[in-house]
Amino acid sequence: MKILSLLCRTDALQDQLEKMRPKLYRVAYSWSHNAALADDLVQETLIKALQNAKQLRNAEAMNGWLFAILANCWRDHFRQSREMDDVEEIERVDEFTPEDGHAQSQLVSRVRNAVARLPLGQRQVLTLVDLEEFSYAEVSTILEIPVGTVMSRLCRARKTLKTLLYELAPQQAQVSQIRRIRGV
Repeated sequence: MKILSLLCRTDALQDQLEKMRPKLYRVAYSWSHNAALADDLVQETLIKALQNAKQLRNAEAMNGWLFAILANCWRDHFRQSREMDDVEEIERVDEFTPEDGHAQSQLVSRVRNAVARLPLGQRQVLTLVDLEEFSYAEVSTILEIPVGTVMSRLCRARKTLKTLLYELAPQQAQVSQIRRIRGV
């Protein structure tokens, strides 16, 4: 963040950008499923925010403004490279027991796989509303789509996610009853 201190005119702007970086990264990663690409998108977002800081008139609207820039950076990247490699990086969660850690990593993996299988529009709306807790109106502004489209995409995403998580759930062993048949 040393670059931010050089480019920011005020400490307040620098503090706000530093606070938003993890959120921006989390959303960028959920959209791209690639740590390096998410880092690049966040860096590009912050650069554009710094270059256009004079356009931001209301400091309270900074979160939505930054996420709108991130969405535009994502669109630009998506346009430039139509093919994308989905690389899953599984987080290792250290829990009390190895079994708990394994179960947690399997759950995280299933959810990530299910979210990755959603169409891009649904994935974007789902992550902004459910993970980042933006209002429908804010998501509408960020993604430049009508509020009704946000609501329908979110509804479809949740239904699809429920189905996908059910499909990706480990199949429980079925215990079959053994019937004994007497020979004639």
